[in-house]
Amino acid sequence: MAVQAYILIQTEVGKAAKVASEASSIPGVTSAEDVTGPYDVIVQAEAGTVDDLGKLVVAKIQAVEGITRTLTCPVVHL
Repeated sequence: MAVQAYILIQTEVGKAAKVASEASSIPGVTSAEDVTGPYDVIVQAEAGTVDDLGKLVVAKIQAVEGITRTLTCPVVHL
């Protein structure tokens, strides 16, 4: 079973649409949406393992220009 997570992203002013567009093209990202509130973009992602998810977030998603902060929320199945 793949590990899924929501990544809540804060961006520089005026960069949300560009960040969402670029993030949506990253392999492992299943959706990226602009939102309002304390976060500017919410990304849904999945990977084979928790380690792979961490690599996806740190090496790929956080590398998108315009991102200032991320919060990764792994999905749990209770």
